[in-house]
Amino acid sequence: MRGAVLLAALVLAGCGGNVELLSNMNEREANEVIAALSEADIDVQKLPGKDGMVNLTVDQSSVARSITVLSATGLPHERRATMGDVFRKEGLISSPLEERARYLWALSQELSETISQIDGVLRARVHVVLPERSTGGEPSLPSSAGVFVKHRNGVNLEESVPQIKRLVASSIPGLSAEKVSVVLVPATAPVSPQQQAKTAKAAGSRWLVVAYVLTALSVLCVAGYAGWRMYGQRRFGAKKADADGDDAMVEPT
Repeated sequence: MRGAVLLAALVLAGCGGNVELLSNMNEREANEVIAALSEADIDVQKLPGKDGMVNLTVDQSSVARSITVLSATGLPHERRATMGDVFRKEGLISSPLEERARYLWALSQELSETISQIDGVLRARVHVVLPERSTGGEPSLPSSAGVFVKHRNGVNLEESVPQIKRLVASSIPGLSAEKVSVVLVPATAPVSPQQQAKTAKAAGSRWLVVAYVLTALSVLCVAGYAGWRMYGQRRFGAKKADADGDDAMVEPT
């Protein structure tokens, strides 16, 4: 949903004026986005929406950079389903398999939301594996979980890994911290306007040097060719003069 809104904003960027970047946001989400865009020197306006929600608009020239900044900062946060949403009664009787799948999904969503509250975390995903209970004499496989964490560039979350493992292990029956794997991935830092200008200036300087070198080589080639032609003409003229002198010295028989 967020991707569709951002794509629509990018398409409308060529229409001029302010463009609606995000809509139907609560105050907390809107303030987080405004703070992130303001740090990137992007002007954003907050407009009232329906049912107490707000919409955010930016200048059409800032849409592309706004999308880059929001992607790098993981904003707005993904709206996750809660336990109440997943297990809302709808009048239908669910099978044990469906109830188990819904339980795992709700558990993963709740844990992902909790981990996302850690300072520096942009996005978090928790994948829980709870093996079926063995009906025979074979021992059941141990439970396991995988945690994916995308964090801000420059933030070190290595010290938080043991806490994340304990959090997940204590939330899932039969799971030990040793069976929880955590993957930390830093986000790409957004490029500031100053860095973009510096990069463009450096690229322009490189191309200017290349143009000077090519021009100098062209001049040298032309000068070399002209010198070679002049040398050839002089040599040919000297040979012709020598030949005419030799003919004049020979007397007719």
